[in-house]
Amino acid sequence: MSGHRWAARAAAGAAAVALTVTGGAVAQADDDIASLGAEQIADRSREALLGVSSLHLSARGSVGGSGERMSIDLTLDREGNCAGGVDTGEDGSVEIVKRADDVWLKPDKAFWETHVPIGGSTFDAILDGRYMKAKADDPRLLTVTEVCDLDSFRELLADNAGAARGGTLTKGAETEVNGAPVVPVTRAQGDERLTVYVATEGEPYPVRITADGPDEKGTVDFSGFDRPVPDTTPSVDETVDVTALLGRSVKPV
Repeated sequence: MSGHRWAARAAAGAAAVALTVTGGAVAQADDDIASLGAEQIADRSREALLGVSSLHLSARGSVGGSGERMSIDLTLDREGNCAGGVDTGEDGSVEIVKRADDVWLKPDKAFWETHVPIGGSTFDAILDGRYMKAKADDPRLLTVTEVCDLDSFRELLADNAGAARGGTLTKGAETEVNGAPVVPVTRAQGDERLTVYVATEGEPYPVRITADGPDEKGTVDFSGFDRPVPDTTPSVDETVDVTALLGRSVKPV
């Protein structure tokens, strides 16, 4: 799996764990989260995540036998706006700003050389530290921009509902994530373990998800619930039009 595809999968898959980790009964709003059973806790975290309009996520992990490290740092909302970046290790990194129908991308030199091996260094020189601007639905860029839509996570609720019910679900001892009290709920299936750390104060948001298996290992932190995505976009002086830059012959990155 190429790095940017891993980024999209990691972002969406992390949310899917929280959204589909259980099909248990809904707990009452005034229940003490830490006192509930594993399925009720997971269900409350799913409902809380479904209700947010925006959030910040920070994902880091490795895929496959190579152990190559990759990461995402994004603020995104249900309107498809986002700001942040994706770092795909040796394959390079990309800064992303997406607002309404437009997207601005700033790939680094390694990204260009990996995904556009013929001419990538030339594109990097033309950009000279600037963003390339395109329409958000440009098919050449979809494998990068697809990480931006928080609403796509909600679709995974239906797509993954059956697959996430296998294995054994258990509740762990209360602990802390970034100084906040949480209770972990772990689903173990075969040699894979997925753990959701659910806030026990305020809304029962899933604030961290960890995955540990033979093919993928990673951690995703969620924060900034319902805080708007920054609306600042690159200026004209910082931008190069993607059509002029890429033309019609470059394959999707």
